[in-house]
Amino acid sequence: MLKRVIAYAHELLENSVKPGETVIDGTCGNGNDSLFLSNLVGSDGNVLAFDIQEQAINNTRKLLENEAKNNVTLIQESHHKILEYLNEDQRERIGGAIFNLGYLPGSDKEIITKPESTISAIEVIGSFLKPGGIIVLVVYHGHPGGELEKEELLNHLGKYDQKKFNVVRYGFINQKNSPPFVLAIEKK
Repeated sequence: MLKRVIAYAHELLENSVKPGETVIDGTCGNGNDSLFLSNLVGSDGNVLAFDIQEQAINNTRKLLENEAKNNVTLIQESHHKILEYLNEDQRERIGGAIFNLGYLPGSDKEIITKPESTISAIEVIGSFLKPGGIIVLVVYHGHPGGELEKEELLNHLGKYDQKKFNVVRYGFINQKNSPPFVLAIEKK
C-alpha cells in the first residue's frame, strides 16, 4: 500500500533516528512533528523546534504540555539560524530533521517558507547529520511562492554529490491541486 506523504516522512525518520539523539523540526507549525520526534528520541534526546511565528510556537507548546513532553526546545526564529543553536560536539551526531514547507495552516498565508532560508538550513544540518541520518522535506507548493521554493530545492538537491548523499523524491502524480511531496536527503 502506498503511504501518504506525512506517513512516509515519519517512516523515514523512524528508520533513522535513535533514542537519545538530537533532532530538528525546522517548521514546528502546530507541533505534530515536534511531538513525533519527541517520542522517537525519548527522554534522553532533544528536539530543536523552530518557527518564525509566535502562533506556531504557542500551538506546539500547548500540544507538548498536553502530552507531558519536556525534551523539546522551542525556538521562535527562522530555521536558517540553526547554526547558532548547534555546537561542534554535535557534528555528525544529529539524528534527523523534518520540515513542512509552505505556510502555517489557519494562519497568514503571506508568511511562507523561502527557498534561501530552507536551503541554508539544509546545508547546515547536512554538515551536522550523522551517517545514515535523514533530512525530510514535505513540500507544499500549491500557494504563491511555493512553486519557486519547489523548483529551487529540486535544482539545489539535484546537484548533491551522490557519493555523500542519497536524495529521493516521493509523491503522488495523479492528484489535483498541486499535491505535496517528500524530498529526503540521506547522508552516506
